Order: sequence, then C-alpha cells, then structure tokens
Amino acid sequence: MPDSKETFEAGMKVRREMFGAAGADDQIANATDFTRDMQDMVTRYCFGETWNRPPFDRRMRSILTIAMLVGLNRPNQLRVHIRGAIANGVHEDEIREILMHAMIYVGVPASVDSFMHAAEALKEVGRG
Repeated sequence: MPDSKETFEAGMKVRREMFGAAGADDQIANATDFTRDMQDMVTRYCFGETWNRPPFDRRMRSILTIAMLVGLNRPNQLRVHIRGAIANGVHEDEIREILMHAMIYVGVPASVDSFMHAAEALKEVGRG
C-alpha cells in the first residue's frame, strides 16, 4: 500500500495530465491555511486513489464524473471536468450524449418521485 507522499504524487500526476501542470500546481500553490488540508485530501483520495483504481480507466471515470456533476448541479466542477474529460479522450459528441442522458435520468426520476410524494401528501390532507 502506498504511503501518503506516494499517493499525493500519484494524485498530482493525474491532476497535471487532466488539467495541465499550471491548473494542478496552482491549486496546491494557491491553497490557504483554510483550504490546504482539503487540497491535500482531494489530491490523495480523489485523484491519487480513486482515479487510479481498476477496473475503470480515466476516460470512463470522466464520463461517470460528468454525469454525477450534472445530477448534483455543480457547474463550476462540471466545467473543470469537461476539460479533464477531453484530456482523458472523451469526445465532444460523447459529452453531448452524457448530458442528454443525464437530462432524462436526473430530471424525470426526480419529477416522478415528486409526483408520488405530492400525491401521498394530498391524500393525507383529504385531497387528490
């Protein structure tokens, strides 16, 4: 099992390859006393461990990450990871299809659940 320093370096390698040396190194260089521990954890756990786990390659992890960020409505992180996805070999037409797929599965299931909960609440108050 790699130690903290090895995991950090592995994470920095992934970050540099996805976001460029400046993008990755700037995150660490610009960390404040308040954000330093968060940047360390993101580098080690997110990029050093998770992004390097088998069986998924970086391309597949980018696809999954984009879909999850759409579902979480995180536009800033989405922009960052779209750029990373391009670096990981995800094509523009694939990104469009991820967004189209997420549009249906992020929106429709939430709406269906909301209708079910609303119907239950209306029933509880003698309506519907």
